[in-house]
Amino acid sequence: MLSQAVSVKINPLSPSAPLFPAASHPKPRQGFCRQTMRTLRWFFLLGILSFCAVPKPAVAQTGVGMHLYAGITITGVVNCVYAIQTTTDLSNPNSWQDLAIITLPSSPYLYFDTQNPACGNRFYRAVLQLVMTNMIYISPGTFTMGSPTNEVGRYADEDQHTVVLTRGFYIGKYPVRQAEYLAIMGNNPSYFTPANGYPECTLNCPVETVSWHDATNYCGKFTRQELAAGRLAPGWQYRLPTEAEWEYACRAGTTTRFSYGDDPDYSNLAAYAWYKSNSSVVTHTVGYLKANPWGLYDMHGNVCEWCQDWYGEYPTGTVTDPQGPTSGVAHRVIRGGNYFSYPGSYCRSAQRANLAATNTRKDTGFRIVLAPL
Repeated sequence: MLSQAVSVKINPLSPSAPLFPAASHPKPRQGFCRQTMRTLRWFFLLGILSFCAVPKPAVAQTGVGMHLYAGITITGVVNCVYAIQTTTDLSNPNSWQDLAIITLPSSPYLYFDTQNPACGNRFYRAVLQLVMTNMIYISPGTFTMGSPTNEVGRYADEDQHTVVLTRGFYIGKYPVRQAEYLAIMGNNPSYFTPANGYPECTLNCPVETVSWHDATNYCGKFTRQELAAGRLAPGWQYRLPTEAEWEYACRAGTTTRFSYGDDPDYSNLAAYAWYKSNSSVVTHTVGYLKANPWGLYDMHGNVCEWCQDWYGEYPTGTVTDPQGPTSGVAHRVIRGGNYFSYPGSYCRSAQRANLAATNTRKDTGFRIVLAPL
C-alpha cells in the first residue's frame, strides 16, 4: 500500500506540495502538476566540502570550484522509508521512476540527485512507503539463477544463467494468509481450516487451493481497492512475482542450496521450512519459523507459490528482467517447498515446478509483489 502523506519541497525547478493530504486514508490532490511547477530552486555544493559525503557529479566544475546539483527537501516522518522519484514529463503520471529508496534520517532532510546532470526540466517527488510492516523492499541486482550441475537434488530444468533485475520491487514477507484472501475476495477456498477438521489451521495460515487465475484476480482486486482508497500511488500495482524475482528474493544474496546454506543432511531445514518431516502434513501459521537473510518467511516450505511466468526452459547467457516464455506452454511456474515436500531437496532455492493455470492444489498458494507498472 504505497504512498501516503508526504510533505516535500522540491529544490530545483519543482515542488512539491504533498502528493497526498496528511490523512490516514489520503486521496490524490488535483492540480499536482501546477503545484509541482511552483517552488524549484537550484542548490550549489562547494566541491571543497568533502565532509558532506556528496559523490562527484557528472557535471563540470565551475571556475570557482563548485558543482551544481538538483535536490529535494523532504519534510516527513523520521525513520520511515521514502521512494525518491524523478520524471521529465509531468503530463504523464506513469513516467515517474524510482531514483533511490531512503530511510529518512531527519526532517526536514535535503536529498541531492548526484546521478543525473542538473537541468531545468527534471522534477522530483518523495513517496512515503506504507508497506514496510508486511512487505520487504528488494533492491535491483544481478544474480545467478538455477543450480550448478553438481548440486545435490537438482533437476535438469535448473540450468544456471545470469539474471539482471533493473528495477526494485516489494515482496510480501509471508505468503498471502487466509484472512487476507477472505477480506479481499469474500471467500476462503482453503482446505486446511477448522471446519474441515484442522483446528490448528487458523486464518493466519497461508491460503491454498487457489488457481493461478485466483491469485492474479486477488492481485487485481487488491490493486483496485487500494487505488480507490488513496493508499496506492497511480502507476503501481500488486501482482505475482516473476520466477526470476522469486528466486532472487529467496536466495537473498546466497548461492547455496538453501538461503541459509547447503545443509547436506537437512539438519537445519526444519528451522526455516515446514516440510514433510516436521509439518504433520498440514499448513502452519505464516512467519513462525526463521526468515531468510532478507527477512522473508516460508520461502522454502509451508505452501508452494504461484509465479507470474509461463513455465519453460531457461534462456542461456545473460538476461535482463526476464518474464518467462510468451507462448507455446500450458503451465505456470510454482516455486518453493511445501508441507508435503520430501525429501528436503524439493525445498531448495532453485527447485522449479509447474501447474496448469486453472488447477488448484491444497499445497499451493502465493505471495504478492508491489511494483510499478
